Amino acid sequence: MAKVSISLDAELVVEVMVLAGVGSPQDAVEAVVREYIARGHRTEARTELKDEALREVDAKPQEPQG
Repeated sequence: MAKVSISLDAELVVEVMVLAGVGSPQDAVEAVVREYIARGHRTEARTELKDEALREVDAKPQEPQG
């Protein structure tokens, strides 16, 4: 697996370490990135279900109006 090195503000990393309950900066940053990705997948899943439901409603024949 490829690795990436970045510089982050130490206060941000320490705050994430405390909130995530982890002991290393590496684990803290990985936890944040993994949660961000998981949240994106959950959002995609909810949006996809909503879009499918809307398509089903649009696909149903409409009653004549008037």
